[in-house]
Amino acid sequence: MAYVITQRCCNDASCVSECPVDCIRPTPDQPEFATTEMLYIDPDTCIDCGACVDACPVEAIFSEDDLTASLARYRDVNAAYFERHPLESNFDPIVAPARPPKDLGTLRVAIVGAGPAACYAADELLRRADVEVEMFDRLPTPWGLVRAGVAPDHPGTKTVSSLFESAFRRETLQYYLNVEVGTHISHEELLAHHHAVVYAVGASTDRRMGVPGEDLPGSHSATEFVAWYNGHPDYADRQFDLSGERAVIVGNGNVALDVARVLTVNPDELAKTDIADHALDALRHSNIREVVILGRRGPLQAAYTSSEFMALTHLKGIDVIVDDADLTLDAGSQALLDDPKVEPSLRLKYTLAEEYATGRRDPANKRIIFRYLVSPTALTGADHVESVEFVHNELVSEGGQLVARATDRTESVDASLVLRSIGYRGQPVGELPFDERKGVVPNEHGRVIGADGTPIPGVYVSGWIKRGPRGVIGSNRVDSEETVEQLIADFTAGKLAAPQSDRSALKALLGERQADLVGREGWKAIDVAEKTAGKVAGRPRVKFTTLEDLLKAARG
Repeated sequence: MAYVITQRCCNDASCVSECPVDCIRPTPDQPEFATTEMLYIDPDTCIDCGACVDACPVEAIFSEDDLTASLARYRDVNAAYFERHPLESNFDPIVAPARPPKDLGTLRVAIVGAGPAACYAADELLRRADVEVEMFDRLPTPWGLVRAGVAPDHPGTKTVSSLFESAFRRETLQYYLNVEVGTHISHEELLAHHHAVVYAVGASTDRRMGVPGEDLPGSHSATEFVAWYNGHPDYADRQFDLSGERAVIVGNGNVALDVARVLTVNPDELAKTDIADHALDALRHSNIREVVILGRRGPLQAAYTSSEFMALTHLKGIDVIVDDADLTLDAGSQALLDDPKVEPSLRLKYTLAEEYATGRRDPANKRIIFRYLVSPTALTGADHVESVEFVHNELVSEGGQLVARATDRTESVDASLVLRSIGYRGQPVGELPFDERKGVVPNEHGRVIGADGTPIPGVYVSGWIKRGPRGVIGSNRVDSEETVEQLIADFTAGKLAAPQSDRSALKALLGERQADLVGREGWKAIDVAEKTAGKVAGRPRVKFTTLEDLLKAARG
């Protein structure tokens, strides 16, 4: 019997170092780790010890004997990876990273942001040094996209917040929530109170399509829609037209699949989750019966992961539709698929598309339709979106890459709701340098680089604002470890200026400037109140979705 990694794998790699026989791949030091969809356990080497299960922060690992019907296929998925990558173990005992010498005193670090990248950085600092960490976020709640981005029907993915809650119980980490850097405290003041500042602020805006009609009513970003159904206080009052029978999503990444599920799943199923009440009420009155997902490239190049694509198989009352014509591959894609060394996840993507093309077709069911090799050219309508015009693409080889090129074939589809889901983009962070083309703060391994090409002392970045909007929640762990390694090295080398003021002075300063500051006890009060309301309703929690209600709960 072996253990199996399944759909909700977050790639945080906590399991890798815990495995006593080194049978989990890829490891963070392997090149393929940066692009892998998930991690895999070699069934021929696993000794069934369960160490990986205890280490997994999102409960993604199961004994093969305990796999449910919806997860059973992952037994073969894990095994297939090692057919492509035979296990070669060069396992060495893990050596704990060096800690700064005690005579340097306590390292003080401010972390701006409270999402996964920020939390992984804080966790690494707490493990690596005698440290005091202050975590700042403009919202009254921590966890960032774990709370406001993960789909409500993926509760297992959200359990990573329990890892952070456990690590942050000590007073060595203090919360400064509902505090906005640049408004309540400046970058210079943060540096005056700390040795270093780590910015882990994510990529807060979405990319635009750049087509006529994009700003018509009924056209929105998927970012807005996700924040709305997850109860983000900035989006609680948004309105989405669910009166029509068809919605179109532009882009086919995992977020697009999340949105498609939320629009089509029976609201009674969503009522068991932590979805925002206002969204649940709107979805109960929704007329949408069909969601069309547009992707500019083919089924082999689709942005979604094979695990999320596979999960659609088990949706009740929903047919997943792929047109046979979209499965015809260009020569380059066919050669890739025929390669015996092709990654199993890539082959699985195509196999699943074939299965959906011949799958169930029940007129009584709702439908999620995948269209490949198409790009929107315009949204049309008098004073509201009425249809999406798009062009058919072909894949051509340019510089060794298959890219989508428009043909002369066009088409349109009627829709009253259009959601673009074509990626995120970072925004400038105060006065820090910013790369407009890449949408990131320029850095070397997390050290922020100034205009002169040298590191700015004491300033670091982690997460999407560091590397761009790619990777899943757990990808931030390795990324944050790299940043913290540079920070501790600089502290040990005496490159960081000593704080001019201490922790108590910072608390007094912010107490004067933000009367509604939410600290540890305030967040705990919000958390308890939401979970208590959820228990009554048979749900994980019932979220407060306005700033007023959040602050009221924080005050008890």
